[in-house]
Amino acid sequence: MILTVTLNAALDVTYQVPDADWDGVNRVSAVHRRAGGKGVNVARVLAALGREVVVAGLAGGPTGQAIRADLDAAGLPSALTPIGGDSRTTLVVHSGTTALFNEPGPEVTPAELDRFLSDFLELAKRAEVVVVSGSLPRGVPSDFYATLADLSEVPTIVDADGEPLRHAPKGRPTIVKPNKDELARAFPEGGAQALIARGAGSVVVSMGEDGLHAITPEGTFRARMPYRVEGNPTGAGDALVAGLALGLADGSPWPERLRRAAALGAAAVAAPVAGEFDRDVFDAIHPQIVIA
Repeated sequence: MILTVTLNAALDVTYQVPDADWDGVNRVSAVHRRAGGKGVNVARVLAALGREVVVAGLAGGPTGQAIRADLDAAGLPSALTPIGGDSRTTLVVHSGTTALFNEPGPEVTPAELDRFLSDFLELAKRAEVVVVSGSLPRGVPSDFYATLADLSEVPTIVDADGEPLRHAPKGRPTIVKPNKDELARAFPEGGAQALIARGAGSVVVSMGEDGLHAITPEGTFRARMPYRVEGNPTGAGDALVAGLALGLADGSPWPERLRRAAALGAAAVAAPVAGEFDRDVFDAIHPQIVIA
């Protein structure tokens, strides 16, 4: 089982607008509403690939109920710790370009966080890989992802931004996966090597259409994309993380692990909503990705 942790779970709403007018009235051509947050998106991709997953995290209020209901409807097993605050909603407007509006999330009490930690420790005993990703709701310490990585007794991936990313190496996670902008903000000097020096086992940096850069115990690699895939980039990084989690679970060599991860990220761009990927795009681009 692969355990994904989404502390700031959300109800994702995606509007597809043919030609957005940011100063006027817009007609939405399609609407998608589903449970989201980075760990949920990772779990959707893994489940689509036939892997057993469990979604952990925090959820509360009417929005939390909608998140649980959607996970149930999708057949995604979940073990979300209840909280008193209402979970957040995110809004994506896709109109050629993509605009993302993220609510901050609820306030989490120390007692609620303790209950989550107890739930996490029990779930992690059954996991072969743990994925911890996304933003932190209010009230959660910025080093909490490092705590989870440190307590996990199985390979752990951390995908975070800002202070959670800066603190993540203290927990000695197996893989830290920032994108290039997140890495530049958190470590303007030192970059990926700074994460390694502080305790990360490996670092995989996603660079959009430029592919991946990875520093690993097996060496340093670049995954180069053969062409640009057009579409909605929201969730591409989560599909990439799903590929890395599969690589850890299967024990595949780093070159193949990176090739599959990069292909899943590209295939997710071609899908309309986060948590999905286009299998035809994956099959077409996977053999063409060059690892050097």
